[in-house]
Amino acid sequence: MSEKKDLRIKSKVYSESNVKAPNRAMLRAVGFTDEKFELPQVGVASNWAETTPCNIHLNDLAQFAKSGVSEADGLPIQFNTITVADGIAMGTPGMRFSLPSRDIIADSIETMVKGQNLDALVAIGGCDKNMPGCAIAMANLDVPCIFVYGGTIAPGNIDGKDIDLVSVFEGVGKWNNGDIDDKQLNKIECSACPGPGACGGMYTANTMAAALEAMGMSLPGSASNPAETKEKEQDVYEAGKAILNLLEKDIYPKDILTREAFENAITVIYALGGSTNAILHLLAIAHAADVDLTIDDFNTFQEKVPHLADLKPSGRYVFQDLYNVGGVQGVMKYLYEKGMIHGDCLTVTGKTVAENLEEVDHLKEGQDVIMPLENPKRADGPLIVLKGNLAPLGAVAKVSGVKVRRHEGPAKVFDTEEEAIESVMNNDIVEGDVVIVRYVGPKGGPGMPEMLSLSSLIVGKGLGEKVALLTDGRFSGGTHGLVVGHIAPEAQEGGAVALVKTGDTVIIDQDTKELTMKVDDEELKKRADALELPPLYSRGALGKYAHIVRSSSLGAVTDFYKRDK
Repeated sequence: MSEKKDLRIKSKVYSESNVKAPNRAMLRAVGFTDEKFELPQVGVASNWAETTPCNIHLNDLAQFAKSGVSEADGLPIQFNTITVADGIAMGTPGMRFSLPSRDIIADSIETMVKGQNLDALVAIGGCDKNMPGCAIAMANLDVPCIFVYGGTIAPGNIDGKDIDLVSVFEGVGKWNNGDIDDKQLNKIECSACPGPGACGGMYTANTMAAALEAMGMSLPGSASNPAETKEKEQDVYEAGKAILNLLEKDIYPKDILTREAFENAITVIYALGGSTNAILHLLAIAHAADVDLTIDDFNTFQEKVPHLADLKPSGRYVFQDLYNVGGVQGVMKYLYEKGMIHGDCLTVTGKTVAENLEEVDHLKEGQDVIMPLENPKRADGPLIVLKGNLAPLGAVAKVSGVKVRRHEGPAKVFDTEEEAIESVMNNDIVEGDVVIVRYVGPKGGPGMPEMLSLSSLIVGKGLGEKVALLTDGRFSGGTHGLVVGHIAPEAQEGGAVALVKTGDTVIIDQDTKELTMKVDDEELKKRADALELPPLYSRGALGKYAHIVRSSSLGAVTDFYKRDK
């Protein structure tokens, strides 16, 4: 028997002795044979579901991964986990389940891999929380792992112009404003999402796929290959083969998820103009991986990494356009040659970042999707962590495409998103206002829902840079305009955002990284003493989540006791 085969037998729980005969008996009922017991069992975890275009094709892609595993003499074991479609849940009570689904995904994958004693894992995800959910699971597992992205959706098209899901959200604002009629809005709705794949701009799914590839947890090209391409099918197949290479070489997530790997991810995200959710998710993944990363670290990179990509929501292009000019790997090669990427980080190829990039073509000449460092879209990064008496532990602003450097105006405070939406629809929000939606943080929501419906209405009504929108909840990666989320501490924890009143003057400043209200400390103390918090939600999955989740400034993790030791 070959050395390769011997190594694999040593890894198998169920081939150790006859004491394991009862375990093997049940496995024989699902198709195991004596020969299969000698092969490493590779979990193929799919976030497939019929609820969303992001994930509808993942079961088909999983078959390519299984073929790759089998080709490399492994035994693929497919299982599924959940997904919540953010774009479908947006603006409904279902949106509260989106962020908690990240941790449910992580826990379910870890439970399946460890509970069934699997030897390795290939995870395939498509929607926003799939990527960080899979990555958190991988960081907590002690088996070789590879993540595969299901791929970006092709753009929709109206009259020769590319559109996407965010076009529909903003279309509602234009319709409410009288700028378009019912027929035009319906045309946008019917054209925006032409088939399988995740939302097409530099939104959360594409952001996190790019981050995981930059971190070395995906094969080169996985983030960029669109959903409906032969390249994506090959990408998934190759991941199935590659996992056996990691198993033979004893390469584990802990070997890949280093501080330098996270720095590579942050650099790529800032260059591409990624989602605010990246900060939340990278903090959570780093926590799981026992990597020292804090919310303040992001401003360090914000100051030195320029925004280069002209991608939606603030730019002209969709993610498929990036694929056409060289993809994430092309961007990484450019940044590496400019000395901005750590080349010595290990990846799931078994090679370093630098070794992988040797085989990558440069970005296409003449393209204008990625601007040169000498002439960037923005000289510094588009994600800023703000602090001040309104957000002592931090808040996150995405300022790509935002020309306003400072906004000072009167607060209009709402305790629910629905109340804020009604106020915008009734034209009660006017130029200069600072709209604040609170009690929608991780505990208060519970679940920290996104505000894409509200932010898109404001943009659709032409107030995108004339009205500021603040929340202790989140924003979709598709959000743009003058928005600040993740305010911490959140209102439900008695944070300062619970003390602000309608009429208070609020200041948002990009240059000083400031988020403050013009209320003196004595008055804030009086308000804090009189504050009565609403009861914490206490039913079902959201009730469990509300009682254990930690601050957004810590990644909204549900196992912070790991760091309490």
